[in-house]
This record gives sequence, C-alpha cells and structure tokens, in this order.
Amino acid sequence: QVQLVESGGGLVQAGGSLGLSCAASGTIIRIRTMGWYRQAPGKERELVAIATSGDSTDYADSVKGRFTISRDNAKRTVHLQMNSLKPEDTAVYYCYARLLHYRGENDYWGQGTQVTVSS
Repeated sequence: QVQLVESGGGLVQAGGSLGLSCAASGTIIRIRTMGWYRQAPGKERELVAIATSGDSTDYADSVKGRFTISRDNAKRTVHLQMNSLKPEDTAVYYCYARLLHYRGENDYWGQGTQVTVSS
C-alpha cells in the first residue's frame, strides 16, 4: 500500500522558521509530483508549493520569498522550509503526491500536520 508519512509541524512565534517533511513509501515506479497544501479553519484548501518530476517548482503568491520546497527522488521525500512565518500561515498542512505505481497512477494525501504561528 502506497502511503505518505509526514513529519514536522508545531507551534512557532511570528518571524520564526519551521520545516516540514513528507516521505512516500510503497512500491512506486515514478513520482510525478510532490508538494504541500494547507487548510485554515473555515477556509478552502489551497496550494502552498509544488515540485514536479522535472524539478520545476511553484509557490502560492502569499509564500513566495519565504518558503522553499525541495525534493529528493532517491529518498522519495519532499521538504518545505518555512521562514518568516506569519500568523496567517496557521493551518493544517497536507502533503500531496501524484504517484505512478504498479496498479496505476493516483493522487495521495498525508494525514496533515498542524502549524500554528503565534503573534
């Protein structure tokens, strides 16, 4: 069974930094895309950052210049380094991956990790 395992998250003061990691496990042929979404209370889920198999990256305008996404295909991991955190970054952060495996190609989601930024 393919699954995503997240680590990181926590409580940090405004202006601080935090790192999130996600690892894909199982029999995976190819990682198409890995990235991060977030959902704040009462808000819709939104894209934070994404990294494709071609090593291209994309960021939400609200996090550009503050967050950095990186991907390690050998380790099947994606990392999100979050700097200069703001209270509005408070949300549940979800790891996302589109994976090619022996049964086909599907989207997968982590369980989510809470990030809380205090003012």
